[in-house]
Amino acid sequence: MSYKGPKLTVDGVVLSDGKILLIKRKNDPFKGKWALPGGFVEYGEKVEDAVLREIREETGLMTGINKIFGVYSDPNRDPRGHTVSIVFLLEIIAGDLKGSDDASDAKFFKLDELPDLSFDHEYIINDILRSLDWNVLSEM
Repeated sequence: MSYKGPKLTVDGVVLSDGKILLIKRKNDPFKGKWALPGGFVEYGEKVEDAVLREIREETGLMTGINKIFGVYSDPNRDPRGHTVSIVFLLEIIAGDLKGSDDASDAKFFKLDELPDLSFDHEYIINDILRSLDWNVLSEM
């Protein structure tokens, strides 16, 4: 008997000066739409290492983990199949912002001027806005 389970993904939330870092997707699904940077966890990789790798690959930024924000597991969150994403709050350590790897662009958006987002990322960002004090957000 084989076991069919969800795939594990990570998403990184980088907040700075009241803005949030997003990437423009280079590939389907949602090609050309904006998303939180992130991706699939590789076999044998810790989720903490995966999120730092994905952020670096997609944005050129070296980041550090502040904390796990939450876990998102709606079976319909990704049209490719059931994924479970662990969402991390991160801080920038070094690097120059540029879209690369799976991202055609990367930039910061004001939290009240977000573009149309892919996956369930609008829901995730709204959860973050509800849970964190706006004064804290504007200092990040």
